Parts: sequence; structure tokens; C-alpha cells
Amino acid sequence: SAIVSILVISLFLSFALEPFANFLVSKGWKRPLASIFIVLSFVFVAVALFLGMVPLVIQQIDELARQTPTWADSVASLINSWFGVSVEPAKIINQLSGSSSLLTDYGVNIANNVLDISRQIFFAAIQIFSIIMLTYYFVADAPKLRRIVCSFLPPTQQKFVLDTWELAITKTGNFMYSRGLLGLFSAIFTFAVLAILGVPFALPLAIWMGVVSQFLPVIGTFIAAALPIAVAFIHSPRDALIVLILLVVYQQIENYILGPKITAHTMEMHPAVALIAVLAGVTLGGVVGALVALPVAAILQESTRAYLTRHELIESELLKHNKKPKKHIDAKQKKS
Repeated sequence: SAIVSILVISLFLSFALEPFANFLVSKGWKRPLASIFIVLSFVFVAVALFLGMVPLVIQQIDELARQTPTWADSVASLINSWFGVSVEPAKIINQLSGSSSLLTDYGVNIANNVLDISRQIFFAAIQIFSIIMLTYYFVADAPKLRRIVCSFLPPTQQKFVLDTWELAITKTGNFMYSRGLLGLFSAIFTFAVLAILGVPFALPLAIWMGVVSQFLPVIGTFIAAALPIAVAFIHSPRDALIVLILLVVYQQIENYILGPKITAHTMEMHPAVALIAVLAGVTLGGVVGALVALPVAAILQESTRAYLTRHELIESELLKHNKKPKKHIDAKQKKS
């Protein structure tokens, strides 16, 4: 399954990046040079986004550790006043601190698992490197790959394969474009809100919001919003409430104003179809399936429109978009 996931991700990325490589080739670049430039640019942006989040994580863990006693006192005061009990957070914290054996055992387990963790990191690095290299080869040798595939097919099937391949590139590119544009708007709005409120790490949090909310379908918005709200809560609970309200308002604007306008000419898809596609992608391929579900659904949708014959509809009340309610005439009105 790991090999299949690597191939799917590489092919998806190649579909998204090939139009940029084709543009550079049209400007006189050699295709291998254009391909490696585009792929390395994508890798650089991804690494920069990841590294930008590291200081945020370290800082917030440290802040969380320092704020825990204060929060414990506040929660204990509320519990004591509401339920009439006597909870002393200092004793609880001392008991947790005094459980050195638990911490020691935890440390021993980590030490014993260092080799396993190192092995997982090593395999993850190999997988990432494989995805990068395969994406480069798929982009650089795309015409050659298409010629090889078509050489085994009769002319009629060659046309179908090439049309579907072109459709996949177009829809994947449109998906990346629309998601990227919506992510940019989301990041700008989030940055403005956090900067005005004085929440620390406004830029990394805004980037996190823009990327995760758009490229992780369905649940991405909730996961993305949780981190800025949590950081704002550490800064000030009032700020966290303001951030929550403003993000909810912006999400409605994105769903009903920005989203339909941007995706109208890129990925026309009914929300129910998109939800079903994501659920199917998660079921079949996990995280990878969720990421590629929408482009794949768009490709299948457009292929169905292109190759299936559609017939004229018969007259029926069930087929009318806005049905007028029937007027009920009682017996007295009929007699009169």
C-alpha cells in the first residue's frame, strides 16, 4: 500500500505541476531543467511552511507548561464554588511531579523505542525522496510516458486515454489553483485578525490556516481553526472568543461568496458529490485518498459528461426545479 500511495501522490503532483513546466518550456527552457526547477520550487515552499511552524510548536508547548498552574487554580476555584467541594490544585500538581517512577518508565520506553523511531524517520525520508524523484520523472518525461502508454493501444483508445490524461491535468491544476487562491484569502484574513489582537506567531498561524483549511477536505477547516484559537486562548480567553467568531463569519463568506465564484470556472461540483468523494477517498486510501479525492471525482465527473449520452427529459412534476404548490379546491367552491 505504501508503494501505491507513493505512486498516487507523485502522479497527482505531476498533474498539478506539469502546466507550470509546460509554460517554462514554451518560453525556451529545456524540459528537464524546467521540471527540476518547478519540483524544487514546490519542495522549497513545502519545507519553508513546515519550518515556519516549528518555532510556533516549541513556544506554545513552553507557554502551555507555564500557564498550567494558573489554569488549574482557575478551574479549581470554579469547581469549588459550583459543587461545594474542596479541590487543591497544588497537591495534585505535587503528586504528579512526585510520580518520578512514571516519568522514568516513560523515559525508558522512549529510549527503548529510539531505534524504532529512527527507523520510521528513515523510511519516511525515503518515501518523501521517492515522491520527489517520481514527480520529477513524471513531469520531465510526461510526453515520453504518454507515447509509451499509447503505443500499446489502438488509435480510438489512444484518443480516449489522451483526452482523459489532459482532463486530469486540467482538473488537478484547477483544483490547486482554486484551493491556493482560497487559502491565500483565508491566510490574509487570519493574519489580519491575529495581528490586530496581538496574538503571537500571527504569520505561521495564518499560513497554517490557509494550507490546512483548503487542502484537507471537509474536516480541514475545523483542524486548521483549532490551532489559532488555542494560541489565542493562551494569550487571552477573550481574544480566543473573538478569533472563533470572526473565523466562523469568514467561513460563511467563503462558503457562500468567495468559494462559488472562484470554483465556478475551475471545479464545478455539487457539495454532496464532494462530500461523498472525500468519504470514499478516506475509506479507500486514508489521508492520501482524502487529498486526491476531489480532483479524481472532478475527472470522473467530466469524463462521464464527455462520453455518456444524455437524453431529452420527459415532462414530469418530479423533474421541475421550482414546483408550484397545487391549489386545493374544496367541495363548497366547486358547487359555487
